[in-house]
Amino acid sequence: MNKTLVAFAVFGAFSAAASAQSSVTIYGVVDEGLAYENAGAGGAFRVDSGLQSGSRIGFKGTEDLGGGLKANFVLESGFSADTGAMAAAGVLFNRQSYVSLSGNFGEVKLGRIQTMVYSNSAVFDPFNDTLAGDSARLFNYGGSRTDNTINYSYSAANGINGQLAYSAGEVAGNNNAGRTVAGALGYAGGPLNAVLTYQNTKNATGADGAKTTLLGGNYAIGITQVFAAYAINKGLAALNTRDALLGVKVSVTSRDAVLASVIHKYDKAVSHADTTQIALGYTHDLSVRTNLYTSISRMKNDYAAAYKATANGKTDLLASVGIRHKF
Repeated sequence: MNKTLVAFAVFGAFSAAASAQSSVTIYGVVDEGLAYENAGAGGAFRVDSGLQSGSRIGFKGTEDLGGGLKANFVLESGFSADTGAMAAAGVLFNRQSYVSLSGNFGEVKLGRIQTMVYSNSAVFDPFNDTLAGDSARLFNYGGSRTDNTINYSYSAANGINGQLAYSAGEVAGNNNAGRTVAGALGYAGGPLNAVLTYQNTKNATGADGAKTTLLGGNYAIGITQVFAAYAINKGLAALNTRDALLGVKVSVTSRDAVLASVIHKYDKAVSHADTTQIALGYTHDLSVRTNLYTSISRMKNDYAAAYKATANGKTDLLASVGIRHKF
């Protein structure tokens, strides 16, 4: 009997030690709001999901393998809070879906992962790719995520950080078709946060591609963060544009922030096809998990451009107000 009790005690100790070395977390966001948009053919009110953050439910976990080595995973599914529908029909984990190993060497991820420009948007965009001032409305992000990706990232103690990524197109006999190669080099220390990003996404045949080189960052001065970015976009036949952003975020109180930005797209290949967006936003934290938000933007197209508009030369007006809860 004593031997049996000892055996159970030893087994229990080993089980407790094993469970202490791994963890799984369920998390998510529910974001719902009202939006008004007039893209040149009359205005419309909408009840929208994900105006500030995409509504989602996710699972993430880590296991300590010893010696500083860890195994990690993220499975994240987006949904529309206004309808309950999946954000991408037929794709369960449409946001992120990867497994990784991390340690003193950095982290290596395999799966569906954020694109390089998108993953660095918080560095150069005061709206952080959200609300009416979202820089992705004009900047070339190359999408927000890519499938079949190998991603390596590293952050040094001196603030220098970087990423390298390769997304396979998986086309038999043509390794260039649909593939993406990307890299980023950044610095985060003190008041300065900056990043240089390059992304090259080939088209379906591999004969052409969209190339984006972006330099951006922000600098904190007291309660104010000043943001700036400049991007060069080339490829895909006649694509030859430049994107510039200047923005600011002012933390008026510990719970209140005012956001503003101006974005200009200059088209070097097509005459009179430039576009300018001006945006203003405000967020108020009700708690550490829940906040209210509102924003408005106006995008003015030249007579040969139709970004976010129904026809060339039209102006897009977008306004939103809503609530976001994180769990």
